[in-house]
Amino acid sequence: MKMIKRKWKKVLLGVFLLFLLGNFVIYNHAYKFTHFTESSFQKTKRPEELSLGEKLNTLFFGIQVPKPTNWLLPDTTFETVYIPSEELLEAWWITVPEEKGTVILFHGYSGAKSSLLSYAEKFRHKGYSTLLVDLPGSGGSTGNTTTIGFKEGADVTRAFEYIREKRPEGKIILFGASMGAVSIMKAVDTYDIQPDRIILECPFGSMLTTTKLRFSAMGLPATPFAELMLFYGGLQLGFNAFQHKPTEYARNIDVPALLLYGAKDARVSRAEIDTIFHNLAGEKNLVVFENAEHECYLNDHEADWDAAIDRFLDH
Repeated sequence: MKMIKRKWKKVLLGVFLLFLLGNFVIYNHAYKFTHFTESSFQKTKRPEELSLGEKLNTLFFGIQVPKPTNWLLPDTTFETVYIPSEELLEAWWITVPEEKGTVILFHGYSGAKSSLLSYAEKFRHKGYSTLLVDLPGSGGSTGNTTTIGFKEGADVTRAFEYIREKRPEGKIILFGASMGAVSIMKAVDTYDIQPDRIILECPFGSMLTTTKLRFSAMGLPATPFAELMLFYGGLQLGFNAFQHKPTEYARNIDVPALLLYGAKDARVSRAEIDTIFHNLAGEKNLVVFENAEHECYLNDHEADWDAAIDRFLDH
């Protein structure tokens, strides 16, 4: 009888230690995913590109995401401006003569405003001035954390107000890729800003869903790891990650919206996009690039992207 009790104690102790280890690993994952490291670290590869050994290392020690930097400058005259928010946002302001309006551009996760230069050039050729914004923790903006679009909604709002002050009567269009698109949706929903139009490239449907897809890409069970990661990430940064749902933000978005998606996207499901599109409350258009992944659509689908933007802006 005593031997049985001792065995059960060892089993329970082992389960408890595994529980502690698992929670420590997930806590570390949440921290690494939302806190950028010094730029000397090499960024962890996409889950699909990792070898078995690299996956195990990433599993136990988390990803490394160096603070995103701007590797390129605009090839035209520009002004570097700073916009006060919770962090100080750095942006590039590029004007064109006889502008039709201004497009404010927001990058995706682990990106910076230089990744938006090709988009900005396209918009300028269409007659729009552009403001390219580094979200907190990226490029020239201060900070080293990200909430994947939740708190960034306030930063989108500050950038919108900055341009509204400069162009009180001018047309303002918001453009965002991935996390940038989610940040725009959060801003319109929560802070009730009213841009003239918004262009959303591949926004995820909810923080929980996109986190589950990342674990699945690693070949790991999404539940309960994704739920634990959201719990700890929210705890570390002071927000409820379970309530971060662009599908719900869409219900309060009644400005004209263009939603762009790549059919081969492994980060965002078609079901998420369809739900967002269904829930958008105003005039809306959905364009699907059949051979595109979670990427900059200008790289391989420039003509289709260009045509979709022209139809939307000229409508």
